Amino acid sequence: MKDLIEQNLKNPAELEKLYRSNSSLFKKEFKHVFVEHPNEAYLRCWNERLNYHQTTQANWNKNEILFVGISALIAAIISQIPQITGWEQDLFFQRNIAFVVFPGISAYYLWKQNFPLSKIWISALITLISVIYINFLPHFPSDSVTLACLHLPLILWSIMAYAYLDKGLKGALSQKLDFLRLHGDLLVVCAIILLSGGLFTVISLGLFQIIGLDIKEIYGQYVIVSGLSAIPIVGNYLIQNNPALVKNVSPTIAKIFTPIVFVFLFIYLIAMLYTGKDPYTNREFLLIFNGLLVGVMALILFSMVETEKNELTHGRIWLLLGLSILTILVNGIALSAICFRIIEWGITPNRMAVLGSNLLIFIHLILVGKALLKTSQQKSELQDVGKSIVNFIPVYIIWAGIVCFLFPFIFQFK
Repeated sequence: MKDLIEQNLKNPAELEKLYRSNSSLFKKEFKHVFVEHPNEAYLRCWNERLNYHQTTQANWNKNEILFVGISALIAAIISQIPQITGWEQDLFFQRNIAFVVFPGISAYYLWKQNFPLSKIWISALITLISVIYINFLPHFPSDSVTLACLHLPLILWSIMAYAYLDKGLKGALSQKLDFLRLHGDLLVVCAIILLSGGLFTVISLGLFQIIGLDIKEIYGQYVIVSGLSAIPIVGNYLIQNNPALVKNVSPTIAKIFTPIVFVFLFIYLIAMLYTGKDPYTNREFLLIFNGLLVGVMALILFSMVETEKNELTHGRIWLLLGLSILTILVNGIALSAICFRIIEWGITPNRMAVLGSNLLIFIHLILVGKALLKTSQQKSELQDVGKSIVNFIPVYIIWAGIVCFLFPFIFQFK
């Protein structure tokens, strides 16, 4: 092997063949050849290649682990408030589930990025006002209060975004897109942890059952609830300290499901026309229709965000544009249906909330679709698509604030 390497010092293709034929022997003999010919440019390149060790290990920091551990513990304790106080569990989580998930992650970013105390107090004050406000709303059945509970997580999510973006809305576009990408990675990591936890639960319950102890109730009330509360915080920490953990999973999922959803949505619209079903008079159908709309919208944005960091092929741009157009059609149907219901049966908190949300999604889709169309025609850069995604998000947060803090009073807690 040594003689062959020396004979092909200036023949890169042959050196590559030798390496692929027996890499271990090549590495062994290469050391001797390189000592004898240290100034050969080809060999210097090969030396770097053979001796390069990529750092893939996570950067574990004791203080950071301690902070995350305390945050996860606090989240677990918050989730146990119903058990401690006797508060009805369903009612508690309906109003407070966002306070279990988001404050710990927000605190992590505020701490890690060394935010000044003034900015930390802003986040803490908004969180405190929110928790007091939502829990002091009337506890009798009320659509406007339910809507406030549903929109409150978006307010706390905005605090998390504020903590992540060290320069706020003035931050770089790449950082804003990274924040959106984080959600896909976090979803994957949390799913993995959840599956692992599920397997551990099955084994644990089985082992205790073998020795005659039934711990299902206690385990469910304390271990499972506490564990679920801590998963997002732990998952976020794992992603931040080991970015390579799932960096290729989310884009792959987006690439797989984008064409699938496009075909599904196209067939669904045709099937809807064929069956004659419509969301105008069927409330349940309208709710499902809106759920479909939100899901597809999320997939479109996620697909674009994931591919923004890579080069979008021309075909993929057209696929995303086609999916955007189909979703605009779905949104148009949903908008007309909710307008029809308002005209026929009057204004209610639910109808106004759905109308506002659909209208915002409709506008956002048009902006994103317009940017995609220009990109497909090479009239603008791919970066403009990213801008169309992130620049509209504050509008959703403003709307969430209106629904959360004004709707209960506008509709007199009905």
